[in-house]
Amino acid sequence: MRVLGMMSGTSLDGIDVALADFVRDRSDPSVLEARLVHLGEEPWPAATRDALRAVLPPAPADVATWNRLHAAVGDAFAAAATRVLAAHGGADLVATHGQTLHHDVRADGTVAATLQIGDASRIAAATGVPVLADLRAADVAAGGQGAPLAPLLDQLLLGHAEPTAVLNIGGIANLTLVGAEDVVAGDTGPGNALLDAAVHAATGLPADHDAALARQGRVDPAALAALLEREPFYARPLPRSTGREHFDSAYVRRLLGEEALGALGLPDLLATLVELTAVTIARAIAPLGARRVVASGGGIRNPLLRERLAAHLAPLPLLDADALDIPADGKEALLIALLGHHSAHGLPGTLALPDGTAHTGARAPVVLGSLTPPHAAPGAGAGPADRGPVTRLRLVPEAPG
Repeated sequence: MRVLGMMSGTSLDGIDVALADFVRDRSDPSVLEARLVHLGEEPWPAATRDALRAVLPPAPADVATWNRLHAAVGDAFAAAATRVLAAHGGADLVATHGQTLHHDVRADGTVAATLQIGDASRIAAATGVPVLADLRAADVAAGGQGAPLAPLLDQLLLGHAEPTAVLNIGGIANLTLVGAEDVVAGDTGPGNALLDAAVHAATGLPADHDAALARQGRVDPAALAALLEREPFYARPLPRSTGREHFDSAYVRRLLGEEALGALGLPDLLATLVELTAVTIARAIAPLGARRVVASGGGIRNPLLRERLAAHLAPLPLLDADALDIPADGKEALLIALLGHHSAHGLPGTLALPDGTAHTGARAPVVLGSLTPPHAAPGAGAGPADRGPVTRLRLVPEAPG
């Protein structure tokens, strides 16, 4: 089965795509092989990207704006899918995460609702391929956080090795502990979100490239202590989730106050926010008993953040996913493709814990997503081996030529 997975994170850097052929190992059907046909990033139309950034919290937006964005994001994903499929020979299924506009976490840490936009009908109309979308809602309906979804991929790739904390640093950072008795997962807090918001507010640039500004600054101990001590999220147990609704562009100002924030120059603010991300990630990992940390996501490309995180994690080794032949830059899109495969075969997209609940805190693991158009999913007529549980995923490089 060939699946195109499509993902856009909170940083809105681009639309990540992964086209993969999934097939069961003939000698052991519990092993699923994924041949990576294409990994890449498709650009956002500038007007759509800017319109999305304009409605992110704390900015207000009316229902008409969100309605139009739902269509525009669908068109952007449709165009990206069409380009990839035309270049690489089509697919049986498109699986799309869409763009998160709102993740509604209650005061007690439970999730009331989650909203990812991007009209699946537009993608299906443009490609002629069935589309699986709305991947988080079923887990939330079952009482889960709806996030993170990465543990399925992390467990299948690394769950048979030593206890490993698998870390992804996007706008929000999240981790999965695999290889231990139980899978543990959740968001750790801000990744790039606060850094990018601070840079954009001061300079209009989307990010602090190579931490050039942050390296000129110094960590402000009082500001760092306030950001850590005044935030109750860090005390919540895993599983937990958050988003840019909480860690928004006004977040630092709310916690520090106008006067304290005004006393910080931009380089010092950025250095402090880098330290905040490194400290909160390291603190979340510390009690888990991991023997190594495997990292991916845009944040790991920030050299200062990587240095500070490595320092706080020591003596735990901090490894790039690429070093283990896992495509760090395409990992989330590969996850979406894997979820497409699983949903098409009636397999849950979340992991079962020993007590029968899911790693997200849901009452049970559930099959994720909604299919457009609503006819039989690709692979629904496959044999029993194709519908059985998957215990491992093997990445198979594409044959040359």
